[in-house]
Amino acid sequence: MAIATADRATREELLDFVRPRHESVLITRKRAGGLQISPVTSGLDQEGRIVVSTYPQRAKAANVRHDPAVSVCVLSDEFGGAYVQIDGTGEVLDMPEALEPLVEYFRGISGEHPDWDEYRDAMRKQNKSLIRITIEEWGPIATGGFPPDSGRG
Repeated sequence: MAIATADRATREELLDFVRPRHESVLITRKRAGGLQISPVTSGLDQEGRIVVSTYPQRAKAANVRHDPAVSVCVLSDEFGGAYVQIDGTGEVLDMPEALEPLVEYFRGISGEHPDWDEYRDAMRKQNKSLIRITIEEWGPIATGGFPPDSGRG
């Protein structure tokens, strides 16, 4: 069995860890005070902010508008792989302001689109929004397993 790890990371090490990982769990606060947990596809923009595509009427967007304090758990592709919790301040961009940031979001996750005009048109028609999270704090990049002093592993 593996030994758990918890490696502190600089901001650059954090961004290097997050950049290729796109499966995340976004945690926002409901108006009534409880937590809303949403599995999302996330990316990083050029300024090192976490970005998530959504619709303006979704709970996560409404929650961020009400209370911008959010947490994101960025996961590895394999269950049990390394992960990190990031805390920050979110903002919601709606059309038309969201259009070019949505292009950057797509590029960061999937690379080049075969027809950017078609993509932009689809984003406008779908009235997509973008949640953008400024990273303020983060925990260690961690893995699960036995505690290091357990004598196991």
